[in-house]
Amino acid sequence: MHYIAGRESERTTGPMPQITYIEHDGTTHQVEAEVGSTVMETAIRNGITGIVAECGGACSCATCHVYVDEAWFERLPKRSPEEEDMLDFAFDAKPTSRLSCQIKVEPALDGLVVRTPAYQGQ
Repeated sequence: MHYIAGRESERTTGPMPQITYIEHDGTTHQVEAEVGSTVMETAIRNGITGIVAECGGACSCATCHVYVDEAWFERLPKRSPEEEDMLDFAFDAKPTSRLSCQIKVEPALDGLVVRTPAYQGQ
């Protein structure tokens, strides 16, 4: 069981953006994401097995590592220095790597596509 820090005060109602998660084996999950939550929280809520999230979204591990589809990468806010440091510990990090706990869901992310690596360093 994973603890996911609540961010209730930041969540809003309205149309829910769609996020597509593609696991390393090609299994695809298209899910609705609550605005104000994170891509990691959405994955955990929807049983995406490629996201482990050991730290619960505190940016203190790299077990929620994803590869952001190239068409989306530049649309996201830049990585923080803390996220950059954690990605140094991610398995098979690539230029489009992000920690899904650091990507906040907003309406503009409707259609976001992320892929999970073959292994999350546990």
